[in-house]
Amino acid sequence: MTKIKISVAKGDGIGPEIMDAVLSVFAAAQVPLEYEFVSMGKGVYDLGYTTGMTDEAKQSVESTGILFKGPMETPKGGGVKSINVTARKTWNTHSNIRKFQTIKGVDTVFSKAGISINLTIVRENIEDTYGGIEHYMTKDVAVSRRIISRPGSEQVIRSAFETALKEGYTTVTCGHKANIMKLTDGMFLDTFYEIAKEYPQLHAEDIIVDALCMKLVCAPQQFECIVLTNLQGDIVSDLCAGLVGGLGFAPSANIGDHIKIFEAVHGTAPDIAGQNKANPTS
Repeated sequence: MTKIKISVAKGDGIGPEIMDAVLSVFAAAQVPLEYEFVSMGKGVYDLGYTTGMTDEAKQSVESTGILFKGPMETPKGGGVKSINVTARKTWNTHSNIRKFQTIKGVDTVFSKAGISINLTIVRENIEDTYGGIEHYMTKDVAVSRRIISRPGSEQVIRSAFETALKEGYTTVTCGHKANIMKLTDGMFLDTFYEIAKEYPQLHAEDIIVDALCMKLVCAPQQFECIVLTNLQGDIVSDLCAGLVGGLGFAPSANIGDHIKIFEAVHGTAPDIAGQNKANPTS
């Protein structure tokens, strides 16, 4: 069987130990992968690489097209951008896809009630307030710019519909706040329904994001595939992780046209690093 070469960055904190656990599972399952280990993370940043990755690491990822990474710590201090966000922007991984499902042996309120969860959040990954465009208007007023573009919206919304088809879903839901942010979320919602016309086999619906959160907590089984802008999608994704047992069960795929990044959602957990306590499931 031909092996696929991928770039692997073990990350910081608990990253190396959970990555080793996962690679041992891959080996036992005879997953046809070949690994090219690369240097990324806080240790690399501390050596003077402001992106948190060596030049060799960047070349490796662009050669293999796939980065499998552990959690990475963002150095503390003003003006330092998240290494994870930098990687997503560097390779234009426009769609963040997180699948949440009931896992056998993981007790939750819903599993105990016999309610099965199987939903996917598709989140825009590089625009919105995560662009980090901020400034002080006065010493007492800070301003953050929110950027939503039609091309960026089209990319992530099309990813959502394609994901729904692959997962065998029947419905795609757009979460938004277009009732308040009429231009930015309004454009996102308009684009959603424009793209929906290309997928007549799928039912398209929308819901205001605060109502979405309430309904996810009350009855998550009524949702299948949900697409949101970046910040709202980040928050709702973590809410959904709580529905299935926590961030330790929350995998993440960052999908671009040429590069794909796969990672656990949770952080580096430095308080338990090196103790072999971290859950590698996600």
